[in-house]
Amino acid sequence: MKPKAIVYKKVDSKVLEFIQLTCDVVSFDKLDSETYPTFLKELKDAHGILGSGLKVNKELLDQAPQLKIVCNTSVGYDNLDIEELSARGIMATNTPDVLNDTVADTIFGLLLATARRIPEMDQLVKNGQWKSMIGEEFYGVDVHHKTLGIIGMGGVGNAIAKRAHFGFDMPIFYHNRSRNEHAEFEYGATYCSLDELLQKSDYVCLMTPLTPATENLIGKREFELMKNTAIFINGSRGKTVDEVALVDALKTGEILAAGLDVFVQEPVQPDHSLLALKNVVTLPHIGSAVYETRMKMAMLGARNLVAGLLGEVPPNLIK
Repeated sequence: MKPKAIVYKKVDSKVLEFIQLTCDVVSFDKLDSETYPTFLKELKDAHGILGSGLKVNKELLDQAPQLKIVCNTSVGYDNLDIEELSARGIMATNTPDVLNDTVADTIFGLLLATARRIPEMDQLVKNGQWKSMIGEEFYGVDVHHKTLGIIGMGGVGNAIAKRAHFGFDMPIFYHNRSRNEHAEFEYGATYCSLDELLQKSDYVCLMTPLTPATENLIGKREFELMKNTAIFINGSRGKTVDEVALVDALKTGEILAAGLDVFVQEPVQPDHSLLALKNVVTLPHIGSAVYETRMKMAMLGARNLVAGLLGEVPPNLIK
């Protein structure tokens, strides 16, 4: 008898076909109030689940007595209670590396758009407000040769550093749990404390995973340490930043501007204070959102799933 797998988020038909070679598959395009009861019913005898964003905690696992593996189709896994999964002997996987360049492109594009006020200038033209040569009040700031600080020098951080070093001649500081000799040798990155990075950087790019240690990592004290000409970019998770402190820093001129791909609550509420500020560029969490990359992520997740259900060690087992 084949193991049973649930795919709880829409994936390409090729991914489903790959899983179906090994498993009996139940798939959902999405989980909502209509589909969730059916999902819970199917979960009772499921051996593996694949998707992203589902909160996998004790309450859910109590309803999945046969579960052997939980596979995220994302690099982040803050939706998974790793301690609870480990206690039950259930494997967990994610999909690192395949999205590094795509996310780095997005984050560097966000940095450029924020620095040069590109969305604001786009609207100025489209709204018919471009009547003459623009004045200093619309000027942006340079990116080339400015100092970039990267918090979280993992795979995506490395890819951002590569673009900054070779494309924009930017000196790079980084803060990480451990030294990254590759970034130091290849991109001239300098390891430093978080406080030193905040004080010296013209651009502060936050790329750390969300963990209990990094929740609200950047708050009032950290914004006060930044230059008042600094631009803050968040491509990690919304909860790594105190959004109230960020709004205050932007309103008071503690920092110059911010570019955000993530928020504490997603989708962000239309009346959120951040959306009323001209010196903020916002994106709807699109870091890896291109077809080729999402396909690679889904297929890697599927390979993790199948390997685990065949009794093998998945390529991207979270330890």
